[in-house]
Amino acid sequence: MSADVQIAVAVRSGAWAQLWRSTRARWCIGIVLVYVAMALYGEAVYQWHQWHDVVPSYQHQDLDRRFEPPGRDHWLGTDALGRDVLQRLVQGARIAFRVGIITSLIAIPIGVLLGALAGYFGGKTDDVIVWLYSTFAAIPGLLFILAIAMVVGKGLLGVYLGIGLTMWVGVCRLVRAEVMKQRALPYVMAARVLGYSHARIIVRHILPNVLHIIIVAFTLRFPASVGTEVFMSFLGLGVQGEPSWGIMINNARLRLWQGVWWEMTFVTLALFLLVWAFNLLGDALRDALDPRVRSQRT
Repeated sequence: MSADVQIAVAVRSGAWAQLWRSTRARWCIGIVLVYVAMALYGEAVYQWHQWHDVVPSYQHQDLDRRFEPPGRDHWLGTDALGRDVLQRLVQGARIAFRVGIITSLIAIPIGVLLGALAGYFGGKTDDVIVWLYSTFAAIPGLLFILAIAMVVGKGLLGVYLGIGLTMWVGVCRLVRAEVMKQRALPYVMAARVLGYSHARIIVRHILPNVLHIIIVAFTLRFPASVGTEVFMSFLGLGVQGEPSWGIMINNARLRLWQGVWWEMTFVTLALFLLVWAFNLLGDALRDALDPRVRSQRT
């Protein structure tokens, strides 16, 4: 392990300790872990019912218990078909995390790769990549996502591709700017003098020092992709046949005038808490991992 990477690892270790000392960060991590547990539990339940070929409990209808308010049997009440809102909310968390993770796995590698190439090489390489992400940025993101969904068809595949192929632009800009700063530092010049290849310099020397940018970008892009999926499912272009939060909100809004408030309230509250926790966690990670912010505080 090179000396600059060892220094970066040591700095990150102190940053994680600083992050854990923050009460706000601990609360956000706790909320995120609750959602992770919900998503894992929902995935396990979904797979079990798929393997055993039975009607999943979150889709079980009991018309005699339609619009039942929160109580002992149904903690968050029931919907228009007598289905348990809590079980469907948990399944919605499963879908939300799948969308957030898969779209991030599409967008972040693209953004990091193109941003690192543009920032390190500059010149014509930078011009081409800047033109590429400027072109993508000029296209309204929602229209592009909807176009992808219409071409691929309704369902999660269109959601994954649409969100993933638009979210990389912001990551590319951030990584490009940071790599341009790093390439002018003495440790990069020393690595060039020693004859290291461009790939080794980028992967082993520069990227460890821009890792904080990538981590913060993930925490900010994750809730954005979840919100976009909810909106697409609300319009009927997202998840099909599964209890996405967007579908639940779309169904619940039609019953608000009848006094059926619980489904809309709990679903929107779940979405709000998820986005709020990730955004605050992203701010806390930026404060802990960004060396410029840490130096200003010290």
